[in-house]
Amino acid sequence: MSIDFQQIREQINHIGERAPARENELMALYDRAYQLLDDEARDLERLISRVQYVVNNFDPFIRCALPVTEPLDFHFFTADLPSQFTVIAADGSQIAPDRHAMVDYCLINVGGIQMRLGLDEPPKLSVSSRLFYDQDLFTSSGRITDATLALMRDLNERKLLAELASQAYPPVITFTDGQMELWGRASDGLATTDFQKFLDEHLTVLEHLCDLNIVTSGYVDKPAANHVVRLLELALLSETELPKVREIFPLRGVRDNQLFLNLLAPGERSAVFRIQSKSAGYYRDSLALHFFYLNVGREDHPWLARVEVPAWVAADENHLNRLQSVLIQQCQMIGSRPYPYVLHRAHEVALVTLEEKQQVEQMIAFELRRHHLAVGELSQKQALKEFSGRKRYTR
Repeated sequence: MSIDFQQIREQINHIGERAPARENELMALYDRAYQLLDDEARDLERLISRVQYVVNNFDPFIRCALPVTEPLDFHFFTADLPSQFTVIAADGSQIAPDRHAMVDYCLINVGGIQMRLGLDEPPKLSVSSRLFYDQDLFTSSGRITDATLALMRDLNERKLLAELASQAYPPVITFTDGQMELWGRASDGLATTDFQKFLDEHLTVLEHLCDLNIVTSGYVDKPAANHVVRLLELALLSETELPKVREIFPLRGVRDNQLFLNLLAPGERSAVFRIQSKSAGYYRDSLALHFFYLNVGREDHPWLARVEVPAWVAADENHLNRLQSVLIQQCQMIGSRPYPYVLHRAHEVALVTLEEKQQVEQMIAFELRRHHLAVGELSQKQALKEFSGRKRYTR
């Protein structure tokens, strides 16, 4: 049996019937959001006080944007591209632990690329591969989960970034893909002590980058967050509604992405905002996380990214200008698909193919047999899948 397309067709028909009315609802919500953005654009102190009031009294873990110094509707273009600079990116991939496989292991592979622009030098590629086997597969909370492995991959990306940046010629601009905030939850099978260990390492790496005065950032392509919209909702709620802030979302459906897409011309960035979140207390002082939106597209095809930076970058106008101009330059190198070239290349370097995964399994199995040790078998479930030749989206 495969998908019951008759059932799916009925559900899609229902979506189509509802879509025009929902589109009209969303247009009205966006109009309201734009009006709020205009009304509240320069009253930053009131917005900051409102967020702090909510944090202190109703929801200490609320996730939203905090204005810093620039108006909410601020937009800025810079052509301040350095004549010579070093750009570095790191990205990672992993082989997740699979109990159905012949060999029980997992792997993290991190790729880095370093380019000195303005000079006639070829890119320098770096790869760091880490295999986990036997006791390495366990943390204090038990067996490594996919979520724990992803967190370790993110940490290793930034470690490689810091290592390469410390040896590079200034000025240095660095990127990783995705947000800078390290994620880890007990529901993902990660103990508090394990997460704290990874977080401490992450903060140490950021402090090292800060000491080197490196411009570092996290690049989020096609962002889905609504940090600024949530800020506007807080401004909209009445005093009697604030105690129910976790339940009331008057602009639900509105996204920052679309909101700023219509405000920013190609090459322009938005105001810089600070991130208010549950983990904000971990990232203090020069490490406090900020973000801005950047239109990396063209007139006929605008495209928005969210760029996350620590406070030492956010507070330095020269750092911000260099980062903005270098990101635009990098995205133009790809052509019709605006995305930083070095991040794309770092992903290619780090990517683990199916053939490579099978080769690692065979290498482990060969080594075990060489020492006259038993090698496991595929689970019956996996063996039947491979025998039938079926291809699935999920495991």
